[in-house]
Amino acid sequence: LKQILEESDSRQIFYFLCLNLLFTFVELFYGVLTNSLGLISDGFHMLFDCSALVMGLFAALMSRWKATRIFSYGYGRIEILSGFINGLFLIVIAFFVFMESVARLIDPPELDTNMLTVISVGGLIVNLIGICAFSQAHSHSHGPSQGSCHSSDHSHSHHTHGHSDHGHGHSHGFLGGGMNANMRGVFLHVLADTLGSIGVIVSTILIEQFGWFIADPLCSLFIAVLIFLSVVPLIKDACQVLLLRLPPEHEKELHIALEKIQKIEGLISYRDPHFWRHSASIVAGTIHIQVTSDVLEQRIVQQ
Repeated sequence: LKQILEESDSRQIFYFLCLNLLFTFVELFYGVLTNSLGLISDGFHMLFDCSALVMGLFAALMSRWKATRIFSYGYGRIEILSGFINGLFLIVIAFFVFMESVARLIDPPELDTNMLTVISVGGLIVNLIGICAFSQAHSHSHGPSQGSCHSSDHSHSHHTHGHSDHGHGHSHGFLGGGMNANMRGVFLHVLADTLGSIGVIVSTILIEQFGWFIADPLCSLFIAVLIFLSVVPLIKDACQVLLLRLPPEHEKELHIALEKIQKIEGLISYRDPHFWRHSASIVAGTIHIQVTSDVLEQRIVQQ
């Protein structure tokens, strides 16, 4: 618990997890009591968001573990893996909610709407609290951090080795990417929940005022689509990281950096440049360089 509370991201996730978990059971209870598929589907979405929060919390803690001999790159990629797993779970939930909604569109059941509005408004308030808590982290993921790729202050070499006639270096670098995919994923889940709560409120009003019981399955379809749309970007980004893709936002900077490398005095050539996003906030890279015998390899690598 001390490790959770001492860091901002894990502390925010933990506090919202407690609040979200408490309200989730309240929403599921009244969803079953009132026979509202919209409320039940939103409740299960919130329940799986709680599992996403648990995995996000564990990933936030585990990503701070120190590198070991076996895991020499550290545990930063655990955040990406947890986001990918959560995304797959949410797609399964969206599919089942969608299928049940289609069935209820054909034969809409009668609903007890006495507590629907109260519970839905409560859920909306909980989710708005989450949006306020995580919106700052989400905005930072689109902020100035993308320009940090070319900053030499964030890079360092691990080893070089030379030959008698020409120096030959193999450099590893780490660059701060700044994007916290873990917190971004939490924000997108909360945002989808917020819109889902609004959908339940709208369907409840339509049922009470006009007797449109078809509004409940329509609302559920809306929630299923929101779940799917919120998950697709996460799965896409996670797949790109797991497949070691060059970060799209850094392609231009890396191209410019490689052009600058060719102009370094004492460098004969370079080969095998490889760059990938190691974790949510780190871009890693390796490159082989060949230098003249009269220059210090470390000076070339540092440039």
